[in-house]
Amino acid sequence: MKDLEFKLNSTDIHPNSEIKGVISVAYPGRYDGVVINTQILDSNEHIIYKSYNGKKISQNVSRLFINKDVMPEHKAEFTAIINFEPTKEYEVKFRVSIIEQHKEIESQIIFAKYSV
Repeated sequence: MKDLEFKLNSTDIHPNSEIKGVISVAYPGRYDGVVINTQILDSNEHIIYKSYNGKKISQNVSRLFINKDVMPEHKAEFTAIINFEPTKEYEVKFRVSIIEQHKEIESQIIFAKYSV
């Protein structure tokens, strides 16, 4: 296993459909947690994270940090949603990074498409 593995339930996203992701960390060193950054390319819109590891997120955040202390077995699951009506097909970039003392150790990128 690589130091970081990241999967989405689907790379074909539609309005108001739940996005689920799973992150697994096998990094042998010390780390503080993982961060998920998402961009909807060619757009000013944002993704909204709803929960991680079963814990609801109360405010709308477009960037999500998950502390390793709340990652049992070094795994994290999250849910998110995009709720604007697309006028065309957009490319969505998910970037997950392992963070150690404010530095990025390793990252993985997945591209998805967002359309009606």
